[in-house]
Amino acid sequence: MKKKINIGLLGLGTVGTGVVKLLHANGQSIAQKVGAAIEVKKIMVRNANKPRSIAVDHLITTDFDDILNDPEIDIVVELMGGETPAKDYMLRALQAGKQVVTANKDVMAKYGRELFAAAEAKQVDLMFEASVGGGIPIIRPLKQCLAGNKITEIMGIINGTTNYMLTKMTNEFLDFDDVLKEAQAKGYAEADPTADVGGFDAARKIAILASIAFGARVSLDDVSVEGITRISKDDIEYASELGYIIKLLAIAKEDERGIDVRVHPAFVPGNHPLASVNDVFNAIYIKGDAIGEAMFYGRGAGEMPTASAVVGDIIDVSRNIQHGLTSRILCTCFDQKNFCPIEKTESPYYIRMLVEDKPGVFAAIASAFAEQQVSLHSVIQRRKINKCAEVVLITYRVTDAHLRSAISMIKELSVVSKIQSIVRVEAEEI
Repeated sequence: MKKKINIGLLGLGTVGTGVVKLLHANGQSIAQKVGAAIEVKKIMVRNANKPRSIAVDHLITTDFDDILNDPEIDIVVELMGGETPAKDYMLRALQAGKQVVTANKDVMAKYGRELFAAAEAKQVDLMFEASVGGGIPIIRPLKQCLAGNKITEIMGIINGTTNYMLTKMTNEFLDFDDVLKEAQAKGYAEADPTADVGGFDAARKIAILASIAFGARVSLDDVSVEGITRISKDDIEYASELGYIIKLLAIAKEDERGIDVRVHPAFVPGNHPLASVNDVFNAIYIKGDAIGEAMFYGRGAGEMPTASAVVGDIIDVSRNIQHGLTSRILCTCFDQKNFCPIEKTESPYYIRMLVEDKPGVFAAIASAFAEQQVSLHSVIQRRKINKCAEVVLITYRVTDAHLRSAISMIKELSVVSKIQSIVRVEAEEI
C-alpha cells in the first residue's frame, strides 16, 4: 500500500481552487480514511503569472506533459471545463495508465463511451460525480446504492442559473429580461447565457444520468431541448393561480415506448417535492421499483460544493489504488435500447392565447382541439388585451403530435390572434 498518493490537477479556477483548499483543510482525516496522504504534486494552468488566492506557485506548470510523464502522479484531476483540450488530456492520461477524476459534463456527455473504453483497456478508474449536481451525490448512488433497482424515471432541477431566475420571476412577478440582467450582474449567468437559459447545460447532465439509470448510451442528440426564454411573468402568474410552480425540468423516463429524455419548462404541482426547490439549489427526483421515490437535494454548483464531489471521487479512487481494485465499476451502459420520439410523448399542456372577444370563438377552438383528440380540462378567461380576450386552457394528457396538430389548426382560425405560450404540465392527476 502506498504511503502517499499524488495528484496532477488540470485547471485552477473556482473548482480547482476549492479542491486544493478542501484537501488541505481536511487532509488529516482524509489520509485516515484512505490509509495514505493525498498530495497535489503539480497543477497545470494556462497562465502561470495569474494572481492566485492560494500559495501554489511552486506546483504550477503550463505543460501537460509535466503531469503525464511524471511516474509519481497517480490521479489526474481534470477541472478545466469545455471539450477541448480537456477531452484529449483525459484520454491521454487514461492511455498512460493514470486514474482520472473529472467534473466535465460536456466531455462525459459526448465522449463518455470512448473514455470508458480507454479506462477499461488500462484497468484504471474514470470518475465524474461532480459532472452532475455539483455537491449532490447522484452518480455514485445510481451506479452503486440503487443498482438493484429498475429505475423508471428521473426528474430534476439541475441548472442553478435558470432555477434562480424562475424563483425570482415567481416571487416578484418579474419579466425574463429583467431577471436575466440581475443574474448576470450577480455572476449566476454568463455574458452569453445560452447554455443555461436554452436548456443545453441541463440536457448534457440528463444525458449522463439517463445513460446510467437505464443502462444504455444516451447522447445529447437524443435529448429534446427547450429553454425558458419564452416564459413570461404572465405565465408565472397563471401558474400560481392554478396551483403550480414553473420549473425548468430535466426528465428521463423508460416505459414500453422506449427511453424518453427531454429538458423543458413545466408546470409542477405546488405540493410536488421539486416545487419547493428554489434559488440556485438543485434537486433530482428518482423513481425505482424497489426504492419507490427518492430525492437528492443540495447546492448544484459553486467552489466548495463541487469540490466536495471531486474530493469524494479522489478518495474513492485512492482507496481503489490502495487495495488494487481500480476499474471495479466502469461503464454501465450495456444495452441498445429504443428511444421514444418526442411526438409520442404524452403530457397535459398549458396554452395561453389571444382571441377575438365575441360569441362562438370558444366553440371554434374546442372543435379544433376535439378533431385532434385533445380534451380540455379547464378554461380561464380573466382579462382583455387590445380588445382581445386572453384565454388560458389546460388540456388532459395528450401526445405531443396531437397537440401540435391542434395548435396548427387553431393558428389558422380567423378568431385567434396569437398563441402566446405553450408549456407542459407535469401532473399525474390530470
